[in-house]
Amino acid sequence: MLLDADQCYRALRTHDARFDGRFFVGVASTRIYCRPVCTARTPLRRNCSFYASAAAAEARGFRPCLRCRPELAPGYAVVDANRRLAQAAAGMIEDGRLAEASLEKLAGALGVTDRHLRRVFQQEFGVAPVEYAQTQRLLLAKRLLTDSALPVIDVAMASGFASLRRFNDLFRTRYRMTPGQLRRDASQGAPVERLVFELAYRPPYDWGSIHAFLARRAVAGVEAADARSYSRTLCVSRKGKALAGWISVAVAPRRNALRVSVSASLAEALPAVLARVKHLFDVAANPQEISQALGDIAAAHPGLRLPGAVDGFELAVRAILGQQVSVAAATRIAGRFVAAFGESIETPFDGLSRLFPAPGTIAALEPTQVAATGIISVRARAIVALAAEAAAGRLRLEPTADVATT
Repeated sequence: MLLDADQCYRALRTHDARFDGRFFVGVASTRIYCRPVCTARTPLRRNCSFYASAAAAEARGFRPCLRCRPELAPGYAVVDANRRLAQAAAGMIEDGRLAEASLEKLAGALGVTDRHLRRVFQQEFGVAPVEYAQTQRLLLAKRLLTDSALPVIDVAMASGFASLRRFNDLFRTRYRMTPGQLRRDASQGAPVERLVFELAYRPPYDWGSIHAFLARRAVAGVEAADARSYSRTLCVSRKGKALAGWISVAVAPRRNALRVSVSASLAEALPAVLARVKHLFDVAANPQEISQALGDIAAAHPGLRLPGAVDGFELAVRAILGQQVSVAAATRIAGRFVAAFGESIETPFDGLSRLFPAPGTIAALEPTQVAATGIISVRARAIVALAAEAAAGRLRLEPTADVATT
């Protein structure tokens, strides 16, 4: 990302939320880096340096601001090919992939060499992928230490560290304090039964439209929506282990952010869970660029977002079920499908009692068993075939998958 220092400083002086997450400012006099929306006194221009990512700022020796908390900044959506590649890799890193696989495998999943990936990643973010991954783990740990009451060892594991010793050493080196010192300075967070986060977005954000879209399509047992929030069950794989739980999302009052509650059962997979919530609610979108591109088309709907999905297989199944029927009919059919094949789960929400069926579960069925739920035969066969490909790993249904081979 190319940064214009004068434009960045103007955004910093005015606390312009449109630039939140698009750059970070390092302050030489304090050796702290901030978001452009930080409410601290604006530093002198000569003391400021600007970075395309939090990782780049930390690589230059800056520590994160405890007031504006850089770990809460929104992501950044792009369209340029190389930048899209770098952002896709960043998304996979934030999803925890580099904790489970090598950079070579990550590059292979994106259809490029690891050398090419390193080059475009360095160009976009100002640091190597491994440094970026370390910063993401540390920032998630900082968030958990500040906002939750999870034990420090659980914070380390949830953030993607292989050992508590490695976590303590890197935290002390980067932030010049121990995890325990940060926790003592912070207020005690949410109870361990649930973890609460804020995901910042760039205003405006049309919560009403995206909430209505999801509420209208809520599948019984898996999803539920009331006047203020959207909740659902979720299953995420972490190091070969399936972790089941729930999420609940609402607007954070008087803040440009969504408030996300996550069941403690998903703590080990927090990077993946938060990445899925960001994708579902399109929090990385830039309304200013959308408005400039669409002009009058966007003027009537400021802050409109494009809903994503938390699981590619689930979305593909629902696309099959939705062929040539109304939204209401497709949603009812999906509910019967879930009731028949979804695993039971306990949650604190009325009506949330099932997980969406996993590919392996459906791949083991005969098409006639699927058809018995009221799904026509040709679609039942398609769903079983889809599940078999997904379960075998031959079909990747995720945002970073190569479109040409999917």
